[in-house]
Amino acid sequence: MRNQLLAAVALLTIVGAQAATAETTVIRRDAPDTVVVDRPATEHKTVETRESGDGCRSKTVSKTNELGDRKTVHKESCD
Repeated sequence: MRNQLLAAVALLTIVGAQAATAETTVIRRDAPDTVVVDRPATEHKTVETRESGDGCRSKTVSKTNELGDRKTVHKESCD
């Protein structure tokens, strides 16, 4: 009877150790490639602001780089 009890304890110890190692998860992620964007050397920027009598304001910003690419942002707010 005593040998069976020792065998059972030993078996449970082995099973418990295996269960503890089975719960360990290792996640490895590769770092993303670095992207470098060079800004154009010359850039032309135009800002136009307008106010109306009813309390509304608008602002338009246009940027043009040396390659001729243009970006325009318009923002309007009323109080």
